[in-house]
Amino acid sequence: MTTFPVPGGRPAISAVVALACGLLPWHSEAADDEKRPNFLVIMTDDLGFSDLGAFGSEIETPNLDRLARDGIRLTHFYTTAKCAPSRVSLLTGMWANRAGNNSLRHAVTIPEVLAPAGYFTAMTGKWHLQKEPTDFGFQRYFGHLSGATDYFKGNDSFRLNGKPYQVPESGFYTTTAIVDHALDFLAEAREAKKPWLLYIAPNAPHSPVQPLREDYEIYAGRYTKGWDESHAQRVKKQRELGIISADTRSAPRPAHIPAWEALDPETRDWEARRRAAYAALVHRIDIEVGRVLADIEKHGEADNTLVIFLSDNGASPYDRRNIGSDRPPYEPGVAWSNSTGWAWVSNTPFRLYKQNQFEGGIASPTIVHWPRGVSVPPGSILRAHLHISDILPTIAAAAGVTIPDKFDGRSLRTVTGTSMLPLFEGRDPAPRQALHFQYVNDRALLSPDGWKIVSFRGQPWELYHLAKDRTELDNLADQHPERLQKMVAEWHRMAEEELFLGERWRQPAEKAAGPQTDPQWSNYSAGAGTKTGASGRGRSSAPDGESDED
Repeated sequence: MTTFPVPGGRPAISAVVALACGLLPWHSEAADDEKRPNFLVIMTDDLGFSDLGAFGSEIETPNLDRLARDGIRLTHFYTTAKCAPSRVSLLTGMWANRAGNNSLRHAVTIPEVLAPAGYFTAMTGKWHLQKEPTDFGFQRYFGHLSGATDYFKGNDSFRLNGKPYQVPESGFYTTTAIVDHALDFLAEAREAKKPWLLYIAPNAPHSPVQPLREDYEIYAGRYTKGWDESHAQRVKKQRELGIISADTRSAPRPAHIPAWEALDPETRDWEARRRAAYAALVHRIDIEVGRVLADIEKHGEADNTLVIFLSDNGASPYDRRNIGSDRPPYEPGVAWSNSTGWAWVSNTPFRLYKQNQFEGGIASPTIVHWPRGVSVPPGSILRAHLHISDILPTIAAAAGVTIPDKFDGRSLRTVTGTSMLPLFEGRDPAPRQALHFQYVNDRALLSPDGWKIVSFRGQPWELYHLAKDRTELDNLADQHPERLQKMVAEWHRMAEEELFLGERWRQPAEKAAGPQTDPQWSNYSAGAGTKTGASGRGRSSAPDGESDED
């Protein structure tokens, strides 16, 4: 059979190329009716709600768009607005603090639930928690333990199956390497004749913004018309796709972002190049996901593999440090940061960004594909309120295994997530309690009836009725003070009784209302010549040593 080279030096069979070009549907007929499902969970890093074609983007993501077209899109799927807590919730099925945060000391993980039932468990990519994946049930692991890494050079936190891994001096690219190893691990699972769990956690499109040259050159010059036009085009496409309704008002460009035409020519050139580099990172994710999907198709596993694709939080606005802004982003030593203006576009149609508990920080572009287990029509868009903690209960239910209530060396707490299987089967999901959100002083509570309270960095609580105002433009706190106070009381009750946040979170003093800004967001008034963003570098002033740098 004719083979073709792909990035990373691996040969790809013709089926891989055909799938990536949109020539093959993603399905198979080979799965045995009695076979337990395989599980593929892919969680990207800082991908905005509208950054996939299937959610409104102009970025070319044909493989993920096809997955959405043949599967389902979840438009009200929520994360924690922050990298590490989202990883905790995904793995444990509970609020991050309830699980013991990065220590996971009060929880079991998905691989620890599946391995005793005979599953082969593997992970590639970013870990960002304590210890290593091989300490928490993953039998195979390749990736980095850190919150971020140089895409070309890696760092000293890279591991392969619990041992230090020396990143090659040349020919290495993180997004491609984690899929190379993922395919190796799948081959091992098949050799062992076991059902498998594969968790892929790309570092992309997290900063530093370092695309491959071949990907960057596809997008160079595409963003010269700026963020105002890009935002408008995404809103238009989202309405056409049914991601948002025709009468949904998109969040307008905020005051901390100037109009594109108000920028000087040098800044516009710089910002257009930054966006092209970011788009290239997203484009590469799609290419690498296509390789995994094609491999699963090739082995007749597609019909009985539950695929869940999501982002850990909204797009990042943090513009800390830019090295080599006058050079191409793929050259050695170049490391660009994010742009707040383009983060607004990535999170279309919502307000604010990663870390903030407004919809722009917590709404994930989530796709589910499982032909054998999903009975709603392909291409369906489901709008039930779901949470990243629902992933473990869903996988356990699909595998027919019980989540244990005891585990050596840990004091377990019960999971808070609920299985999504009824929703996939066209039935009403189980009733659930309010969704609780917190990272430092960014807080929110979303009630089952669609009312939401949210606080920006400790400022006064705001109140929104998402059923009528998903983009949080009409603050109803003054009109419904009793509802507001009832929900605030529930946030504090859950914080103490279910998340175990501690004494200082019972009734923290509110800051005065003020502009919703952050010193680490882009400072466009500084001019393009600085190329260092708002603060240039450094950590936030978050309490207890918590940092924005993840």
